Formats: sequence, C-alpha cells, structure tokens
Amino acid sequence: MRSRLTIAILCVVAATLILTSAGSYVLVRRAASSTAQQELVAQAQAVSRTLSAGAPLTGVGLRRELKVIKNAGDFSGIRLVRLAADGTVMNPLPPGVDVRQLNTTSLLAGNQVTGRSGDLIYTAIPTPVRNITRYTPVLVITRAAQNPANGIRYFLLVAAAVLVVAAIVAWALARRFSRPLEAAVGATRQIADGDLDATVPTAKRDDPEFRQLADAINAMASGLSRARDQERQFLLSVSHELRTPLTSIRGYADAVADGTTNDVLGAVTVIGTEARRLDRLVQDLLDLAKLDADRFSLRLEVVDCSAVIGPVVEGFRPRALATGLELDTALGDSDGLFVVADRDRLGQMMGNLVENAARFAASRITVGAGWLESSVALWVEDDGPGIPPDEIPRVFERHFSSDQSSSNRHGTGLGLAIVAELASAMRATVQVQSPASGGRGTRFVLLFAPSEAPRPVRPQPTSGSGLASAPTSTE
Repeated sequence: MRSRLTIAILCVVAATLILTSAGSYVLVRRAASSTAQQELVAQAQAVSRTLSAGAPLTGVGLRRELKVIKNAGDFSGIRLVRLAADGTVMNPLPPGVDVRQLNTTSLLAGNQVTGRSGDLIYTAIPTPVRNITRYTPVLVITRAAQNPANGIRYFLLVAAAVLVVAAIVAWALARRFSRPLEAAVGATRQIADGDLDATVPTAKRDDPEFRQLADAINAMASGLSRARDQERQFLLSVSHELRTPLTSIRGYADAVADGTTNDVLGAVTVIGTEARRLDRLVQDLLDLAKLDADRFSLRLEVVDCSAVIGPVVEGFRPRALATGLELDTALGDSDGLFVVADRDRLGQMMGNLVENAARFAASRITVGAGWLESSVALWVEDDGPGIPPDEIPRVFERHFSSDQSSSNRHGTGLGLAIVAELASAMRATVQVQSPASGGRGTRFVLLFAPSEAPRPVRPQPTSGSGLASAPTSTE
C-alpha cells in the first residue's frame, strides 16, 4: 500500500507539472509574440518617419542606410519595396515573407500591416518619399520571434527538483497513512483468528480519523471478549440447569423401571416437575431467539392490571407454600389501572418477576399495582438480602445470575432479560430498587402509560333475532 500511494502521489505531481508547463508554454509563447509584434510595429513606424523626413536617397545610399538600420535594430530583414497602384509588388520581399501575406489593399489605403509567418514576425508600412509618385514605397521589416522552448533545460531542472521533493513528501505521507492502517489490519486479523485481546496501538501524532478507527476496533474487540465470556457463563448456567433436572428424571425413571422405589407416585411427580422445568427453560430460550429475530408477535389491547395479577399470584401460590414463602398482594385502589399491553405476555412478565423474587426471598413476596406519579406501576417485592450496587446495572443481562440466591433455588438468568425485552416491545419501562422500601430486599417495577377503560360493545340487532325494531312512522 505504501508504494502504491507513493507512486500515485508522484503521478499526480508529474501530471500537474506537465499540464502546468504546457499551459504556461502556450501563454508565454502568445505573450512573447504579441510583445514582439508591438515592438516591431513601433520600430517600423520610427524608421518610416525617418526615411520620409530625410532627403531623397539613391539606390546605393538607400541600401547602405537600410543595412545600418538592420544591424542597429537586430532585424532579420528590412527592405523598401515598390507597390504599384494595382497592388503588384515590383521588387522582392525580405526572406520568409510571401506577397500573399501582405494586405496590399490596406497598404494602398495607407494602413500598416503586421503578422506572423512561422517563427518570423513581419510588418509593412507605407513610407512616402519625396519625388516618388509612380508607386508607393512600402517599408517591410522582419524579426525572428523568440521561442520560449529555449529555456526547456531550466524547466527540466526545476521539474526534477520538484519531483524529488514530491517523492520525499509522498513517501512520508504514505508512511503516515499506511502505518495505522497496517496496524488495524493486523489487529483485526488477530481478532478474526480468535485473539480478542489484540488491540490497535495509537499515538498522539496520529490523525483523529485513525484514532477513531483504532478506538472502534478496540471497542469491538472488547465487546466480543465480553460476549464470549457471557456466552461461556451462559453455557455453564444452562448446562447446570439441564443437568440437574435430567439427573433427577433419569434417577427416578431408573428407580421406577427397576422397582427399587415404593413411592411410584412421588417419583412420577418429581419427573413431571423436572420435565416442566426443562420445558420452561427451552421456552425461555425460544422467546429470546424470537425477540432477537424480530419475529415476536404481540396482541396489544387494553388490559386491566388487577385482572392480570390475580391469576399470576394464584398460579404461583402452591410453589410458594412448598418453599415456605408467604405470597401477598397489594392492589390498593386498583380501579382504573388500564394499560395497553399483551395480556398473556404481561402475565409472563409478572410471573418471571415473581419467580425471580422466589430465588432471593427470605419469607415473603409482595405483588402489587397502583399509580406512580402519572404512570401505572406493577411491582414485585421480596425481603431477601438485596442486590449489591455493582450488580444492579447487570440484572437485566441475559446471562447474569447473582450469587445472592439460595443454594437450592437456581435460575438460568433469562427471566429478567425476557422481562426487559418484552417491556421494550410494549413501550414500557422496568426499574429495579434495592434495598426496597423497608431497607432490605429488592423491588422490580413495571411502568406503563395509562389508558382508558375499554368501552362495552353493544350487540347489533340482526334480522330474525327476535329483537324489537325501531318504530317507523306510517300515514
């Protein structure tokens, strides 16, 4: 990359030099030609006035004087030609000038004519001489135009110096640009090979764009490292959750099959309980997969919160009694607690919160609903040890599981993640407060925007239904 960038910069500089030089050559050539023509016109006018004002000269004297003028003026050629009244040139013109290039009509009218013939510029001006009336004397002077190409060696020298400087600058720029990119490529290859600890080094002299690129790659590597650690933790947690019920199911199934247990009903009950636990774990994983794929459908409607909390509490009460927990409700003034939500998913969210509270509660779980400022709040509170402050920001992570739960109550770390995902899908918010209001335990709160109570749907009369029709007027 470094060599390609250097060559590209040199090519750009060389092309710029060529185009600039070509344009400069054309402009200088035109300017030099115009200036030379203006000088030649002025000199020809001065010579013409001198010849017209002087005494008549013989042929020999005229040639001698024109020779002196030619040498003094550095002219290529100078000659006084005779122009007949019909436009015929009666004697030869200076070398390099053709009679067709002269506008004899303009000359006969007394006008000066100038032009260019190759590298030769010329001018012709009528020059009256006393006692000459049979023809019109015309002074024709030529001069070689200076060619700007004569300084080409100086241009080549300057161009070579510019290219050397450009090569040094191009190499420095290519090195400055390529070094951080090469470092970024090397780091990304290491990350792709599994080395998530690889980072892109940065320096203060690096451009801000390269530092931003390096920071983005380093942040990506850090995020991938955290994701890998979370995945490992999740696999360990899920494998533990799968191993425990599977061990119980296999043990009791083998005992029933071998006839080594007298309590067949109890064994079957344990097998059913552990099977339901496995089903719940699999369902949680499927729900999260659907949420990730954005294929989770919700049936939103106006829901009475108190009507959702009741079935959730009653459904969990047998499990609470089995684990020695007291399950209370605190609905208070529950009139008008209507929200827009999916009834089944709202029940699932509350059930997950209650199940999570059961893992930490010491003796009591309280489920409540009411108003919190201008929002409808549903909460679940336990009297457990609470959540350490450093763990509160992570409680809704999918693979996080706190160490504060009882040793005989394990969880997958998916229930609260599902609550957070469903709350976001239903435009609600979920909060955690620990310690709770009593200085101990934890409270999870779901906040919804309030909604009006659904209007009752009146049945519409149909023909033949036996309902009285509205009276009609008759004549």
